[in-house]
Amino acid sequence: MRTYHCFWLLFWAGQPHQSCLTLLSKRTSGFPEKEKVLVLSGNSRKDFNRSKRSWMWNQFFLLEEYTGTDYQYVGKLHSDQDKGDGSLKYILSGDGAGDLFIINENTGDIQATKRLDREEKPVYILRAQAINRRTGRPVEPESEFIIKIHDINDNEPMFTKDVYNASIPEMSDVGTFVVQVTATDADDPTYGNSAKVVYSILQGQPYFSVESETGIIKTALLNMDRENREQYQVVIQAKDMGGQMGGLSGTTTVNITLTDVNDNPPRFPQSTYQFRAPESTPPDSPIGRIKANDADVDENAEIEYSITEGDGYDMFGIITDKDTQEGIITVKKALDFENKNLYILKVEATNTHVDPRFLYLGPFKDSATVRIQVEDVDEPPVFSRPAYIIEVKEDVPINSIIGTVTAQDPDAAKNPVKYSVDRHTDMDRVFNINSGNGSIFTSKPLDRETLLWHNITVIAAEINNPKQSTRVPVFIKVLDVNDNAPEFPMFYETFVCENAKAEQLIQTLSAVDKDDSLSGHQFSFSLAPEAASSSNFTLQDNRDNTAGIFTRKNRYNRHEMSTYLLPVVISDNDYPIQSSTETVTIRVCACDHRGKMLSCNAEALIHPTGLSTGALIAILLCIIILLVTVVLFAALRRQRKKEPLIISKEDIRDNIVSYNDEGGGEEDTQAFDIGTLRNPEAIDDNKLRRDIVPETLFMPRRTAAAQDNTDVRDFINQRLKENDTDPTAPPYDSLATYAYEGNGSVAESLSSLESVTTDGDQDYDYLSDWGPRFKKLADMYGAMDSDKDS
Repeated sequence: MRTYHCFWLLFWAGQPHQSCLTLLSKRTSGFPEKEKVLVLSGNSRKDFNRSKRSWMWNQFFLLEEYTGTDYQYVGKLHSDQDKGDGSLKYILSGDGAGDLFIINENTGDIQATKRLDREEKPVYILRAQAINRRTGRPVEPESEFIIKIHDINDNEPMFTKDVYNASIPEMSDVGTFVVQVTATDADDPTYGNSAKVVYSILQGQPYFSVESETGIIKTALLNMDRENREQYQVVIQAKDMGGQMGGLSGTTTVNITLTDVNDNPPRFPQSTYQFRAPESTPPDSPIGRIKANDADVDENAEIEYSITEGDGYDMFGIITDKDTQEGIITVKKALDFENKNLYILKVEATNTHVDPRFLYLGPFKDSATVRIQVEDVDEPPVFSRPAYIIEVKEDVPINSIIGTVTAQDPDAAKNPVKYSVDRHTDMDRVFNINSGNGSIFTSKPLDRETLLWHNITVIAAEINNPKQSTRVPVFIKVLDVNDNAPEFPMFYETFVCENAKAEQLIQTLSAVDKDDSLSGHQFSFSLAPEAASSSNFTLQDNRDNTAGIFTRKNRYNRHEMSTYLLPVVISDNDYPIQSSTETVTIRVCACDHRGKMLSCNAEALIHPTGLSTGALIAILLCIIILLVTVVLFAALRRQRKKEPLIISKEDIRDNIVSYNDEGGGEEDTQAFDIGTLRNPEAIDDNKLRRDIVPETLFMPRRTAAAQDNTDVRDFINQRLKENDTDPTAPPYDSLATYAYEGNGSVAESLSSLESVTTDGDQDYDYLSDWGPRFKKLADMYGAMDSDKDS
């Protein structure tokens, strides 16, 4: 069935025309499709009035997700200039033109070549134009129109998260907000109900609920307890089409965790605990642990332990281990089995963080009874005091008892105790102790001035078990007695001027005493009796532990007496009185008119022009240095002295003269002219160098034997030539000795080459005829002949 609809539409393309848009309807692929015709006409440039319309002429509508096999028909373009003779050509441009949308250039039919998805692109803007085929010129201006894609419900709702995580406190009220989930639908929200989403809960009831329109999840059950169940998994569904049948849906998972609140008090698993503690347990040592259980976690499970009552309230303490939430029972004071062996305590465990909302559940604390049994151990002896202080006078006789220490075995057995002194604390063995009763006595004299305090250690050990021992410090103070005489604090040496007057103060004296005095020292000074009457000086006691020395006469002569030794007696006022005699040295010196000392030597006046001591020492050092220099020079001269050629008659040796001259090598041509040492006949320009290894190897040569009765010159020249031409010979700067004496000697040759083989054939009388130079040699050999004859 075809239905015709006719709409009149005016638009301008240059000249006024009326256009008719006719929509033809037909069925295609199960969807009713209307044929749409867009008539193009020219517009006049002149304005004219036209009525307002509620629709737009330049829109086409097309359903998305077309599943047919043919191209999907969109609409038709038509110009009122088209006479149907094929002279016009329709062209299309814009979004998807030529690819997604095609147009029949003859009829103006527009078709879609591909499936369209509104979620990818909802609107396509295209431009249409009719042109003359023959001239190629447009007969109408270019017109723009829109193709809108109609939505279908082809997208399910999608949640913004695949998994939601949320938490709420346990014991929350009904309707407590948990979390909000959100789902979005890609379909067109303005077209039908394709994008209208409704939420529902698929899993998680009856604990939680969800609002259908907002997606807010709330608690639906009262007093959900974390200790019973901590984790919940809720599945939420979002469905479009307003939740109607046939709508698409999507789901998400919400993991909900119940957080802890302090709604459980601590509870001891048992009402009574028992512990054992040896009586030797030191203070602050742990003896046991108790723990109250709390079903809560973290800070809600923190517990504080305390001892509330019991007979061991002051003997024991309890602290909380923050890591394990245990109560650690410790010893506060030393235990004594013999005194008390059983203690009963009441321990209380309390939550530190209490939530007032849950106080109605009862008190958040619990208590338990702790019984502590003290065990007996073998204890070491115990002294009656932690330390002993003993005072003794320094003049106490040896082997005198100065004090006593006492120790007992605290055990019921009351084992006997023996005492000893730790010798590491009394290396000099000044004290000793009676091993049976603990009496301490001296074994050496005491001296307060040497050592005031003696700190020793006494050991008390059980006789049956010496390993059980105890130490105690004993502090012995040595008290002072007046056993030291006063004395000068320094050596007094003063001077008096020769021109001094009588009653003139020349020195003030003081004294010190090693002893102590309760009321302070009182010293008295006086001259010794032997010097009181004959002394040239007087002594005046100032009564303030000082005294002054005064001159008794006018003028002193250092030539008569250069030094005076003045004995002074110093006494104290303690009991018993101690006194000593000290000596003051007084030198007589020359002074100027102001009393300033100039010289104290008598020789200085006799020899006023003499040298000082420093100058004499300097002169003496110079003399010593000079003598040492002379001795060294003489020793060097003695070493340089030549030894005689023949020390004895039996000692015959060659006389070798060394000149200690060293050449500079073969490149040194300035030091010596060695041309005279060379034989011109032996010079060869083709000689090999001796300072490098020759390239060719030479066989060892044999030296030709000298002919009989050959002149010595020829012999030496022959040896020189052999050395010059020998490539294996040493370098030029090596010394070669040629035993050549020369011609014209009166004694002729001294060589032993022509000598006879026996000494008996020799006649040495001719040596006497050679002159005084050979006299020594003639005497030697003449003596040898005489010895042989005898």
